[in-house]
Amino acid sequence: MIEWTDEELMVRDAVRDWIDAEIRPHLDGLDAGELPPYDLIRKLYSTFGMDEMARSSFASRIERERAGQSGPAGERAQDGTDGRTPGRGSGDMRAAMSMLPIIELCKVSPGLVTAMGVSLGLAAGTVMKRGTIEQKERWGLDLLTFDKVGAWAITEPNSGSDAFGGMQATAKKVGEEYVLNGSKTFITNGPYADTIVFYCKLDNGDSPRDREILTFVLDRGMPGLDQSKPLRKMGLHSSPTGELFLNDVRAGADRLLTGGSGGGRESARQNFVAERAGVAAMALGVIEECLKLSVDYAKTRVLWDRPIGDYQLIQLKLAKMEVARLNVQNLVFRHVEMQKEGRTPTLAEASAMKLYAAQAASEVAMEAVQLFGGNGYMSEYRVEQLARDAKSFQIYAGTDEIQVTHIARDLLSR
Repeated sequence: MIEWTDEELMVRDAVRDWIDAEIRPHLDGLDAGELPPYDLIRKLYSTFGMDEMARSSFASRIERERAGQSGPAGERAQDGTDGRTPGRGSGDMRAAMSMLPIIELCKVSPGLVTAMGVSLGLAAGTVMKRGTIEQKERWGLDLLTFDKVGAWAITEPNSGSDAFGGMQATAKKVGEEYVLNGSKTFITNGPYADTIVFYCKLDNGDSPRDREILTFVLDRGMPGLDQSKPLRKMGLHSSPTGELFLNDVRAGADRLLTGGSGGGRESARQNFVAERAGVAAMALGVIEECLKLSVDYAKTRVLWDRPIGDYQLIQLKLAKMEVARLNVQNLVFRHVEMQKEGRTPTLAEASAMKLYAAQAASEVAMEAVQLFGGNGYMSEYRVEQLARDAKSFQIYAGTDEIQVTHIARDLLSR
């Protein structure tokens, strides 16, 4: 794949027109953190029929699973689709549709994509991969249609990069229930989530680092569960981030996700792969927008009676931005091709994609600020917001340093 097809470009343009009409007018409110993104996301779903497609795919999947036909294909369907391995033709559009809205939305509001992706890809994805049919019906469908907002809670104040080893949240079996205690931080959608996928360790009195990882589904308003107000942060203001506090929260076995292989640890690792590969598409959106804004500015900003685009140092900045755009676009195209063939990147491959794309987006955005000079430091020129948002790509879903570790370990294990 070296370019989008005509059909894919039609989808892109439709999404782009909708964003211009519905998202750009609300940019100030989103970036100020005054406007939660969820109603806008629901409007996106209803406009493009994404909610009805999710309901239809969900019904087909549940019918198949009741008939005992889920199998490996069902395991692959993290988004509520029918789980078939797509080939050439209709499957191509499904693969592209998973990337094109991300790219276009990230040109305007990367935080909105983060809020949507965590709810759909991580919260709903975990329920759909590891839940029973009853659990999928209870929580999965509402998350897939975005009727409810989901959060995926694994990070803790003292266990960011060491997510499993340093995890201190616990579940203790008391009779037929589990009693959950602990706290989580940096939780996307945490302040507003209706449904929370919560990771913790089974406390059987053994060594904390060796304890089994369990995954529970919690609901807003459960006794002992507190969700903080949105935290203040450097960027991604359109993606509310918060803390969770659990004090003797009682959860029945019906809330424990036990399906799939490898337990809670493997479930989280699979989500890391999807999340990190998705960052490449997010980065591409930021890079494309920064490049467009920079080219337009270089043509119109006059210095010493000449457009600044006539000066070689400005040309060098633009050229490097274009090189980054091409490289990240190729990573995205490779991922689309893998989706079409029913393949999933390894953790090392996803880490490599994220490492390069995140660094490229941050560098391009900062160069755009520099190219705009004093104007670039002002919010009205938008590259300032994109630079703040792009920096987060190097931190969430695993820092750059963690990506390096995963890539190197894979290389050294061969």
